[in-house]
Amino acid sequence: MTILIRGLHNITPQCQGGVVTIGNFDGVHQGHQRLLARLLAIARARHVPATVITFDPQPMEFFHQSQVTVPRLTNFREKFQHLAACGVDQVVVLHFNDYLARLNAQDFVREVLYERLHVKHILVGDDFRFGYQRLGNIGLLQELGGRFQFTCEVMPTQCAQGERISSTQLRQALTKFNPERIRALLGYPYTMIGRVMPGAQRGRQWGFPTANIYLRRLLTPVLGVYVVWVHGVAEQAWPGVANVGVRPTIDGTRCLLEVHLLDFNKDIYRRYVEVEFCDKLRDEQRFANIELLRTQIAEDVQQARSYFNYD
Repeated sequence: MTILIRGLHNITPQCQGGVVTIGNFDGVHQGHQRLLARLLAIARARHVPATVITFDPQPMEFFHQSQVTVPRLTNFREKFQHLAACGVDQVVVLHFNDYLARLNAQDFVREVLYERLHVKHILVGDDFRFGYQRLGNIGLLQELGGRFQFTCEVMPTQCAQGERISSTQLRQALTKFNPERIRALLGYPYTMIGRVMPGAQRGRQWGFPTANIYLRRLLTPVLGVYVVWVHGVAEQAWPGVANVGVRPTIDGTRCLLEVHLLDFNKDIYRRYVEVEFCDKLRDEQRFANIELLRTQIAEDVQQARSYFNYD
């Protein structure tokens, strides 16, 4: 079982002395997964914990709070679940604030890695930067390892379909919604996880009840109408059609994930579900009136039925 450690003050002696990697791990894509597999192999060989250090909010979100332009691939719950699925022993999440933002690279290594975690080995990607203004690099990390008694290993760039695997590449694949490319980068379909919350029940009034899920991220990498599988509402995945967006026809302002489950009529309020995105039907759009919107939703549902051969 993966342990979640929020803040350095919660680190106990049994959490120390392990093998560590550091990063945002947004999306936990194939590049991350291969690095984590290497981390686990080293940790198991040394009989020490495999530790991931990550940040919340992500540094880019902290520095651009008023104008975030890069969507999160995963909210924190999703990221933790993906990291746990990779088998790491513990995830240390540091609240990224003014103090961390101003902490220079040398002090980060001394305070976080040496004094708190007693790190013995660090594994990072070949583009790793850290500390104030990202001035710390791999060369400095290796130099500091000699001073603070840890070794450092660099993971080379990982590729899929001849291109570098990165969170940026994954965001682009999701924006264009290329399922083949998404699976090549992730190793599995893209999903979102959230709790079903009560809504205004407009969909029910129109004949298409929806499960409403708040995304808990400033921006989302997928927008529009999709055919989806929904996990967690029945013993097997259930087919549906989902809209991700602000619902402009009813003057919505908050981005929401709404899922209409085909031929489904059970109470799933407050339940955590996982929505698997299969294919994109169209972009979200504003309609002149509710009747036109309702007609389009009916067409979206019929397309979803055809996609799943669910007639």
